[in-house]
Amino acid sequence: MKIKIGFGYDVHQLVDGRELLIGGIKIPSDFGALGHSDADVLIHAICDALLGAANLGDIGKHFPDTSNEFKGIDSKILLKKVMNLIRSKGYELGNLDATVCLQAPKIRPSIDKMKACLAEVMDVDVDEVSVKATTTEKMGFVGRGEGISAYAVVLINKA
Repeated sequence: MKIKIGFGYDVHQLVDGRELLIGGIKIPSDFGALGHSDADVLIHAICDALLGAANLGDIGKHFPDTSNEFKGIDSKILLKKVMNLIRSKGYELGNLDATVCLQAPKIRPSIDKMKACLAEVMDVDVDEVSVKATTTEKMGFVGRGEGISAYAVVLINKA
């Protein structure tokens, strides 16, 4: 069995007038993330981790923010495409561990829904999906409420 790991990171500015989508779930908020797609920071970090682990580049290579094809796209569609790409190379997800950094609103009440959504999109058992949340103790762009970031680590394996 061949095992590989991948790491992903993403960040988006927070602005008024946008929905806040994290892990495929709409979070009640007066603001949302700015981006070319739906700006789901968690899914973008996961995509980068998966693509990196399979040596397939990054999310920008496959879904460039200069393409109208991906303008406003639901990031769950991108994640499904990434899973198809890694599977086409013979890999399956071993597990995912991710952390979302956001000062407010608190997302802990939505984490189980995020995990279930991500597992369904990736067609894996929910037990293979870990999502955590943290603040930055009011430090930096996240702490000031200017942005959101996410980190993801994946283990993929090939028989």
